[in-house]
Amino acid sequence: MPENSKWLYTIPLNSSPADLAAVGGKGINLMRLAQANFPVPPGFILTTVAYREFFDTHQFAPRVQQTLQQAAQTGLDDPETLEAASASIRVLFETADFLPGAADELRRRYVELGSPPVAVRSSATAEDLPELSFAGQQDTYLNVIGADELIRAVMRCWGSLWTARAIGYRARNGVDHLEAALAVVVQQMVDSRVSGVMFTVNPVSGLRSETVIDVVNGLGEGLVSGRVAPDHYVVDTASGRLVEKTLGAKAEAARPAPQGGVIWTAEAASDRQVPGDDLIQTLAEMGSRVAALYGAPQDIEWAEENGSIFLLQTRAVTSLFPVPAGMGADPLKVLFSFAAVQGVLDPITPMGRSMLSML
Repeated sequence: MPENSKWLYTIPLNSSPADLAAVGGKGINLMRLAQANFPVPPGFILTTVAYREFFDTHQFAPRVQQTLQQAAQTGLDDPETLEAASASIRVLFETADFLPGAADELRRRYVELGSPPVAVRSSATAEDLPELSFAGQQDTYLNVIGADELIRAVMRCWGSLWTARAIGYRARNGVDHLEAALAVVVQQMVDSRVSGVMFTVNPVSGLRSETVIDVVNGLGEGLVSGRVAPDHYVVDTASGRLVEKTLGAKAEAARPAPQGGVIWTAEAASDRQVPGDDLIQTLAEMGSRVAALYGAPQDIEWAEENGSIFLLQTRAVTSLFPVPAGMGADPLKVLFSFAAVQGVLDPITPMGRSMLSML
């Protein structure tokens, strides 16, 4: 926890990394980036201590457990059942009183940050892990202005641990619902000219030697929501050479609203490249360094404001076919799954493997 004992619930982003149980997957990744001197917007994390105290103080566990048990009788793979269970649980968070001690500390941290517009991001303890990615399952609130709105955004983030998607994903992957907890990342808002997502591996082909970058005007909300068709770039990671460029429609852009939140503006940018090639190459080089830090391909959200690049989050790419240990990038090799071609999608039993080895 923070060096100063007066801080019971919060920890600065630029302090030494805490553990996953305290700051969640997004939080611990951002702290690691900040410690490695990558450009991360300043801010702090409301740790899971506050979430657990809130959850326990209001005695949510029995009601949540009863709701999930009733849902399980219908089936936690049924979308309507999941939505009903989610709504029942989230209303608990929306109607309960915030913790006075945590509220006071949030206000003090916010003033210490300079009381700017902030981005408020959920950081679950079972999120952005090397083997599992809960990307997009919890809520983010952009351009939050004022301490009262910050507290409301935190409450909504806590409730978003119980979205239908999150409940279903935890159920499928054997994650204990009541053991999951949520920290909240509060960062100074980046009023980005352009922003986007960068994969330090080609997520379609699986080619480890390519970096793929999608870019939109304004805030990244247009891209992550799927609302805006972005510019698309592919860079050869070793040489930094731009090997593919496709301009997207970019008919809209999300931008900070004066009174808080986000507004959408019409754009006429379908024939205009959003960033210069030099920015794309700088991003690709930075992405390579982030992947080297984590020792694995990364999915990175970034933004550019006044010529400065900021990294907003990073997570492991969990959808790649595993590469055998010791296999380098050169020379190029193609891995082919005969089982998938044959429609055998389940693991082959030991007896099956033995029989195939004799063919």
